[in-house]
Amino acid sequence: MLTGKTAIVTGAAGDLGNAMARQLAERGAHVVMWDIVPRAEAAEAIERVQAHDAAVAYAEVDVRERIAVDAAIADMPQVDIVCSNAGIVEAQPFLELSQANWQNHLDINLTGCFNVCQSAARRMVADGTKGRIILTSSWVAQIPWPEITAYTVSKAGVNMLVKQMARELAAHGILVNAVAPGIVDAGLAGRQLREEPQYAARVAKVIPLGAPGTPEEIASAVVYLASPQTNYMTGSILTLDGGCSLFQFDA
Repeated sequence: MLTGKTAIVTGAAGDLGNAMARQLAERGAHVVMWDIVPRAEAAEAIERVQAHDAAVAYAEVDVRERIAVDAAIADMPQVDIVCSNAGIVEAQPFLELSQANWQNHLDINLTGCFNVCQSAARRMVADGTKGRIILTSSWVAQIPWPEITAYTVSKAGVNMLVKQMARELAAHGILVNAVAPGIVDAGLAGRQLREEPQYAARVAKVIPLGAPGTPEEIASAVVYLASPQTNYMTGSILTLDGGCSLFQFDA
């Protein structure tokens, strides 16, 4: 389905990004994994993708560094699909939210997406590539969740970035969409589910489908957005949250 395509996945050493990279490779794409994690520490993540793409590439790229992003894209023979997934979430109550925490979320989650997406889009336009750009948003981009103000605001920015890019890049045949996961049993949320009973209890009440999502479920949606099935889809935020945004409360 994606044979002959080259896909960049940022944050590819993490649970979610690695699932995206693996599923894109399974569908025939050549995958270029980006992360700030040193290659030696990402060995297992690389091997999981390598099982489906023997030529998988890995680069240590910090999405905050525009010069590094531009250089990495310039070194690639082609760019067809970009999954701008790298991100962080570090919980702090609003009254305790530090300037550093706030800025770090904006720098990585929002400016990082801008850097990757603009650089890739410029390359696609120069090459005449009708590419796909897929960002990772979140269900909390539109719905407040306790103690993660910097994260929710950064993801709200991602949603508008998607729409702006989709509007302006449509003339070049470049489609821009996003996946908006709900609570996924991975990364920080997965750790909280295991280690913080209060968080786990809160989560148990808000998911109508009864359980957190999995990285594989989110990755499947990314593959869908990268596929020919979505040739007429741009500027959309595809929400996969188990119904969280339906506002389930105690009766």
